[in-house]
Amino acid sequence: MTMSIRRGDLRKREHTRASVEALAERYRTWGEWGPDDEVGAANRVTPEKVLAATREVRRGEVFSLAVPLDRAGPQSAGSLRANPQHVMLVLPTDPWPGEGDLQRFSDDAVYMPLQAATQWDGLCHAFYAGHTYNGRDTSSVTAGHGAKYNSITNLRDRAVGRGVLLDVARWSGHEHLPPDASIQADDLARCAADQGVEVGEGDFVLVRTGELARIRDAGEGWGRYAGGPAPGLGVGAAEFLCDRRVSGIATDTWGMEAIPYETPDLIAPLHAILLVHAGIYIGEIWDLEALADDCADDGTYSFLLAAQPLTITGAVGSPINPLAIK
Repeated sequence: MTMSIRRGDLRKREHTRASVEALAERYRTWGEWGPDDEVGAANRVTPEKVLAATREVRRGEVFSLAVPLDRAGPQSAGSLRANPQHVMLVLPTDPWPGEGDLQRFSDDAVYMPLQAATQWDGLCHAFYAGHTYNGRDTSSVTAGHGAKYNSITNLRDRAVGRGVLLDVARWSGHEHLPPDASIQADDLARCAADQGVEVGEGDFVLVRTGELARIRDAGEGWGRYAGGPAPGLGVGAAEFLCDRRVSGIATDTWGMEAIPYETPDLIAPLHAILLVHAGIYIGEIWDLEALADDCADDGTYSFLLAAQPLTITGAVGSPINPLAIK
């Protein structure tokens, strides 16, 4: 079912390598927090910002924004990443040293790519022209040790602050955006204005396309959710995010960007602008459905967000269970 309101054209706009590089140069923050910085835009999450974010809590309502970690998805056949594999190491029916059956135990493990489900990309996840954030070169990530610099673990005490939901799907009159939709800077600005919310320095911006709702409405499992064409942010969205000096951007899609990309000669152009040059963290596969319904009901689109990564030494990304608290 499609709603009757229509706002924004959400059309792809062609970009070239040169136009992407111009945006990357304009918004590069290398050296802004010193030559050795590995935190990037999360430096904007100051104690004052965190304290202010706690004042967003009015009701104590908590929303988990994570999809389940299981074998069923969200990754699909042919995806670069496999789904999490949960296995039992010890069952309560297994023999246990000692006498009698008074005490029994269970224990388990999970094997998974760290970016298989709801996750943050670390600043070292993407490289452009041989470099990642703050000028680190490709030798900074090795098979033996992972990321020497810019690991996602640097976000461990910074991924808490003010969150803002921009429900572009609902704002534009769709239950879920069509797969060719590309969200531009003016779409984000108009959506925020119509929702009555401002995006400010240090904020974590969550953009809902309704892609998870589409998958669930289809009732056929995950299908080609991961790896196929998807709505998302266009290259121009970097202007909205970088001009407002946000700390992170997350979406309910598998790649954050509008796919196919707007650049015929580059893959993941926004990753190059945001992660590599601006130091802005990217979150993908966030479940925004319940939060979006609540925001529509009470008209409040800002909240306290807590989304800490796991502290896996050298990791370039991390699974998370983001919490929005209203």
